[in-house]
Amino acid sequence: MTTDVVMPQMGESIFEGTITKWLKKTGERVEKDEPLFEISTDKVDAEIPSPAAGVLAEIRIQAGATVEVNTVVAVIGTLGADDRASGGTSGANGSAIGANTATPQTSIPTSSVSTIRPTPAVQPKGSAAPQTPQTAQRTSPLVRRMAQENNVDLSKIAGTGSEGRITKEDVMRHLIQHGTGSGEPTAFTPKERPAAAPAASAQAVPREPQPLTKMRAIIAQRMVESMQTSPHVHIVYKVDMTRIVRLREREKENFERQHGVKLTYMPFIATAAIEALGKFPIVNASLVNGAIQYHQNIDLGIAVALEWGLIVPVVKQAEGRGFAVLARAIADLAARARAKKLLPEEASGSTFTLTNSGIFGEEFGTPIINQPESAILAIGGLRKEPVVMTDAEGNDTIAIRSVQYFCLGFDHRTIDGADAGKFMGEFKRALEGWDKPVG
Repeated sequence: MTTDVVMPQMGESIFEGTITKWLKKTGERVEKDEPLFEISTDKVDAEIPSPAAGVLAEIRIQAGATVEVNTVVAVIGTLGADDRASGGTSGANGSAIGANTATPQTSIPTSSVSTIRPTPAVQPKGSAAPQTPQTAQRTSPLVRRMAQENNVDLSKIAGTGSEGRITKEDVMRHLIQHGTGSGEPTAFTPKERPAAAPAASAQAVPREPQPLTKMRAIIAQRMVESMQTSPHVHIVYKVDMTRIVRLREREKENFERQHGVKLTYMPFIATAAIEALGKFPIVNASLVNGAIQYHQNIDLGIAVALEWGLIVPVVKQAEGRGFAVLARAIADLAARARAKKLLPEEASGSTFTLTNSGIFGEEFGTPIINQPESAILAIGGLRKEPVVMTDAEGNDTIAIRSVQYFCLGFDHRTIDGADAGKFMGEFKRALEGWDKPVG
């Protein structure tokens, strides 16, 4: 009996992955859930565990190759009694005992969902120079695509990433310094390693029209499908965040010392959203096969903007986490999303999403629903404004307050305007009247 090992789906908009390293050799014993190989995608780097215990009978896809999700990349063979006693060693001919001895890549099934697409040895005219297997192992699909589109020889770029890995920032820096089609080396010693990628305004402009990358095309497809699926309605609420701003300023240093993460506004907003979702579960529901499915847990998606796209890591069972635990979880997921270290299950399964569009300076955004959810909350920019304040005696005064705009996008098939308004009213009340400890 054998078990297929497949390239996993590392997020809804991920269509392929690159095997960067095999952690086991053919014929070696492997335990269930033991790391088997490492992969890199346009968004996530991760160790992939073995789906079963046994012996690595066959490696079908070698390190450096890029394949579509669900492609069979290896086969785990079941150990017999004699094999277990001998520790699953190889036989005299070098093949695994009890393993499928077919020559690698000669028995790969072809189907519409498991097409093998290894990195080509010959590039089209005008594209980047051919890569060695060592170069392919030190780059991601995104980096190779950037190099090909800009006619850059990756062998002339010194990687500043982990173990010399060439990053997107390395390619962008090379393009800024030397332009497209250049081969001048850009070597840096560890002490000379540049701090950050150039600002967007300084990035090299492509010299010709660029077709959508497959990742971008899939994102576009999902956005169109969401708009076609859900009749979107948006409502905007202005929230007085002065109490939160003062509390955060007062507690941020102590919080970081105690919990090891910076105290941002996101855990306050997430806590208020979770509280409101608990009182109005329809906003946390989904429409599935013509019926409303109420989710037992609040699996909170936190949209993270990346230079090469967008990913939504998920805080599972967020309703059961205290403030500090929630803050650490959000910070951890966001950091690992940017470092491409998320696990597959951490990038899917959200029931409600928060997206922080305000970090780019806008007042608020009108977000597109992350299907199959029924609602998404966009966080606007935080700024000071003059606000009319009325005291207990009915006297009006003008005061400078810290305010923030929040836009709820919801599916009108499942959520009526009254439910959306009640949800946002509760969300606003929780923030403006914050009375919870943050320690």
